[in-house]
Amino acid sequence: MKRHLTTLLITIGFITAAAHSQTPIGLEGKWEGALVAGPNQLRLVLNITRASDGIHLGTLTSVDQGGVQIPMDSIQLTGDAVRLEVKAVNGVFQGTLSQDKKTMKGTWTQGGPVLSLEFTRTADVAEAPKLPDPAVIAAAAANNPFGIPLEMMVPVPPTPFQANGKTHLVYELHVTNFSALELFMNKLEVLSGDTVVASFEGAELNSMLQRPGVANVTDNRQVGPGLRAIAFLWVSFDAGTTVPASLSHRITGRTLTVTAPPVTVSAAKPLVLGPPLRGANWFAANGPSNNSIHRRALIPLNGKVRIAQRFAIDWLQVGPNGRTFEGDEKENKTHKAYGNDILAVADGVVAATKDGIPENVPGLTSRAVPITPETIGGNHVILDLGGNRFAFYAHMQPGSLRVRVGDKVRRGQVIGLVGNSGNSTEPHLHFQITDANSPLESEGVPYLLESFEVQTAPGTWESRQNQLPLQNARVRFPDVK
Repeated sequence: MKRHLTTLLITIGFITAAAHSQTPIGLEGKWEGALVAGPNQLRLVLNITRASDGIHLGTLTSVDQGGVQIPMDSIQLTGDAVRLEVKAVNGVFQGTLSQDKKTMKGTWTQGGPVLSLEFTRTADVAEAPKLPDPAVIAAAAANNPFGIPLEMMVPVPPTPFQANGKTHLVYELHVTNFSALELFMNKLEVLSGDTVVASFEGAELNSMLQRPGVANVTDNRQVGPGLRAIAFLWVSFDAGTTVPASLSHRITGRTLTVTAPPVTVSAAKPLVLGPPLRGANWFAANGPSNNSIHRRALIPLNGKVRIAQRFAIDWLQVGPNGRTFEGDEKENKTHKAYGNDILAVADGVVAATKDGIPENVPGLTSRAVPITPETIGGNHVILDLGGNRFAFYAHMQPGSLRVRVGDKVRRGQVIGLVGNSGNSTEPHLHFQITDANSPLESEGVPYLLESFEVQTAPGTWESRQNQLPLQNARVRFPDVK
């Protein structure tokens, strides 16, 4: 629900550092810079290492935003040319490594203006973590009468859905190391029978893994004794391809291979829904993708881990100036999305509501109330659509709700107005479909919109039917009376 770093990187300066006693030879080490936006400064830190198989791995940390570490998906050094990619924030840095290897000067873009950026090395080259001896691992496994002590589990089987003309399966694989030795995941394969339908390794595998409860990890592929890695999988099939009825997963280490039992692909059909809003230039911020903050929002609550926001979208409206507001950014009423009608996407019954939470002043840290599981969605409505499917609408204006619990609603009916309450940085509609009447204690399930248009180029819109808009799509909804 909370918007991420994507709107923050505007103008970059740099922080100077003490000179090193000797010249480093590559990108390995700690780098610091600072984001300057008017009177505010946002410190940024890069931590880069070289893994045992030779690839660069690293994280970007926004020091002033809680120190959240964001994995870098690609780190390339060709001669003195540097390219860093951070898909989670749609960011790319391209620059040049100085002759003394102490600065990187170049540009940063996040799909908007090209901005200058300079990083300065502030720590010595980091050493890559060493892998355990494969022979030791093999010997330990051979002496275990129960085989290799590794569990591979899919908590929520995937449901096929359509987007951008393809069929997609989105789900998680939990990998737990029951060994007393460290596990190294060299490759992860998804199989249908004996056929490999997807394969991941290197930096791509590293960036799709998450290590719950483990801080300051650069190489997510190394899983220590008793620890867990979660692989966020997104497997796509071309139009006309038959989606497998079941999938299995194979992990390859240095010398060992483990294949888990097959997982049945859900036969459920996604709901086909009407639009949640009216009009054009709606931006699917933090929408479905394998790097969206909603996709990775795995929340342990009351003894169970779930991803209610697996397919959630933060609907922002963009104006002619390419921004989400026009005028004073700190005023909710200047934002294009503010006050728009929120529509019932299907016939249903109102299952839950919350009202009376005051609105935030737009901003990264401004919250009108403390954020708890009860206030995170702000003023909201949950519709029971039947068949254990619930539509969650969050961050509405206080006093704008037009329905009460138990009311029957019709598709297209106005149920409230877009606002900026709860865990929200600016006016927008957070929308998701889940399998239970709870914003967080539920699993997010895919859904389809019956009809919408996507902007594929300036002034060019393409029609979509019975598909799900993906992250950063600019959407135009059909007229709804």
